[in-house]
Amino acid sequence: MESLGHDHDSGTVVGPANAFGASGVHIVGRRRWNRRGAMVTDRYQHIVHHDSIADLVAFARETGLAIVAVDNGPGSVDVSEFGFPERCILLFGQEGPGLTPEALEAADAVVEIRQFGSTRSINAAAAAAIVMHAWIDGWSHGDR
Repeated sequence: MESLGHDHDSGTVVGPANAFGASGVHIVGRRRWNRRGAMVTDRYQHIVHHDSIADLVAFARETGLAIVAVDNGPGSVDVSEFGFPERCILLFGQEGPGLTPEALEAADAVVEIRQFGSTRSINAAAAAAIVMHAWIDGWSHGDR
């Protein structure tokens, strides 16, 4: 989660990460975030902080993880049509501004969630749940 301003979004991603069995949540940018949005799941979820996108990219390269950005900009691929790598970092931005140009540039792929209403953004928790579920559809192999 790229956290640059409104810190509530960062906390809301922790719950879906826990629900879908993510190995961790990486918060890029602001060190302070609203833990209330995590609804206590931050006690059970591994949380890592990175000062910058460059730090996250270095971590991803060292650990062999692809970075899949979630943003509805030009060139993005529909999340339901994307073949997720088995090991990856799902990178979310904040509702409204989305990801920074630096984050989008660093991504190995960019996926979007189809939206049909007058608003072209949804909150980070909703986006995280949709995209994490799409990843599970490709990689859970029926394991529980």
